[in-house]
Amino acid sequence: MSRIGYKDVVLPEGVEVKTNGNAVTVKGPKGELTREFTDKITMKIEGNVVSFDRSSDDSKTKALHGTTRANFHNMVVGVTEGFKKELELRGVGYRAQMKGNTLVLNVGYSHPVEFETWEGLKLETPSATSIIVSGISKQAVGDLAAQIRLTRAPEPYKGKGIRYVGEYVRRKEGKTGK
Repeated sequence: MSRIGYKDVVLPEGVEVKTNGNAVTVKGPKGELTREFTDKITMKIEGNVVSFDRSSDDSKTKALHGTTRANFHNMVVGVTEGFKKELELRGVGYRAQMKGNTLVLNVGYSHPVEFETWEGLKLETPSATSIIVSGISKQAVGDLAAQIRLTRAPEPYKGKGIRYVGEYVRRKEGKTGK
């Protein structure tokens, strides 16, 4: 059984939390995030400590208890530190570059693939073979990084494609001759 829901979230300096029914707004130095939570979980704010209690002990509510606390904690971390995902391109001729707010990928197709920057996110290309997606919403950063990765997912024979930095791609052996 997960006990994440019972852990308190300590709010750092400069972070404000406002509730309006089930909607929770967290405001910090990097920005502001709003999310609507379920009414089965109650949130208590006492000074700079936030705790979560559940209304019943059925399995769905128990699962939502830990999920709600984790999502709120991610909001607090996002508005104070932010999140980032790093991707790398592997393959001959694979490259990425920024043109204004558009990421242009040349990854082996007959045409370049373009991604517009989402609102609240920042795309960077420190080199021709690396991409950094950063922002305050963990979900949005992960979604955009996953979409970029799906443009050319790493293949198991030569390892070519777009992968997360540090991601392990299991390699397969090719066919053998007679």
